[in-house]
Amino acid sequence: MLRFSKMHGLGNDFVVLDCRTTPFALDETTIRALADRHTGVGFDQLLSVEPARDPTCAFYYGIWNTDGSPARQCGNGVRCVAAWLHRAGALALGEPVRLESPSGPVAVRLLSAHEVTVDMGEPVFEPARIPFEAAAEAARYVIEVNGEPLEIGAVSMGNPHAVVQVPVSPSRGMARQAPAITMHPRFPQGANTGFAEVLDRGHVRLHVHERGVGWTQACGTGACAAMAVLHRRGEVDERVRVDLPGGSLRIDWHGPGHTLWMTGPAAFAFEGEWPTD
Repeated sequence: MLRFSKMHGLGNDFVVLDCRTTPFALDETTIRALADRHTGVGFDQLLSVEPARDPTCAFYYGIWNTDGSPARQCGNGVRCVAAWLHRAGALALGEPVRLESPSGPVAVRLLSAHEVTVDMGEPVFEPARIPFEAAAEAARYVIEVNGEPLEIGAVSMGNPHAVVQVPVSPSRGMARQAPAITMHPRFPQGANTGFAEVLDRGHVRLHVHERGVGWTQACGTGACAAMAVLHRRGEVDERVRVDLPGGSLRIDWHGPGHTLWMTGPAAFAFEGEWPTD
């Protein structure tokens, strides 16, 4: 039997596996079966807690989407990994610790058993590093979506994001646009697509369509990406509350040359076992 913990960050839900002593060995078919919300456990991402490859980090965490594809970063996921490690006795409250993700190290600190602040690194706007196809870096790009021009921001938070600023109370066009943006050819690796409403300079409402997953209750890197794009444009201040369908995150960024910090909850749902044969 495969033991697991079911966790979530604002409804963005995860299956967490303890791979500290046993190597991760699930194939794509098994991951898809686990992810199925009718016949499996159900999750947005699968997280594996493993020994660190980087000697400056305490642990490594792997990330897989519901379709079995690997992911590079997950903001809500890293908070859940930190809370899981704290419950396992491997991470103390208030102690800054570096964890290794597929996109590199991140610093985490538990404010309480269920609230974590994470240094998500400095947002990357250089098109080649996102990756996004563009002749030069810009605060706004126009892409063609379903035969019509659409203005977006593009940024990497360890994974690629497209950010669309929309009016308060946006139309239902998001449902039609989102999959086309997520798989747009100018994002060679696909993108997570965020639709951001600026309610005031310290308050944003956000809906995110994730590559390999679809619409989610919350997306930590999506909240970071939206704040970074909007702050760079001068639309929001250095501290922003981002409301997602599953709840709120606090994002702090002082601009270029500074790393971005995300603060939010991590919750345990239940423990379980999955038959492996």
